[in-house]
Amino acid sequence: MKELQTVEQFQEVISGEKPVIVKFYTTWCPDCARMDMFIGDIVSEYSQYDWFQINRDHVPELAETYQVMGIPSLLIFQNGEKIAHLHSAYAKTPEEVKEFLQSL
Repeated sequence: MKELQTVEQFQEVISGEKPVIVKFYTTWCPDCARMDMFIGDIVSEYSQYDWFQINRDHVPELAETYQVMGIPSLLIFQNGEKIAHLHSAYAKTPEEVKEFLQSL
């Protein structure tokens, strides 16, 4: 998963026609560490998407703009618009993440 460092990088990757998935996380979040244990397999299985991650603490304005109230959260963007959002409460297991992706 590619790391985004700036708001400008984020804006660039979400602006394309191809849907992209952005994981919002922090380094101190236990649920983020748990997701990291299984997300690699999901990224491989859903390789039709480009996957990125961004540290919410480094870009709090993005978290506010896109209503990221809990972490980790997976947001899907296309043409600069958020088209789907998996909130942290529903992103605790591989099954929950896959169910979300299959519903798209």
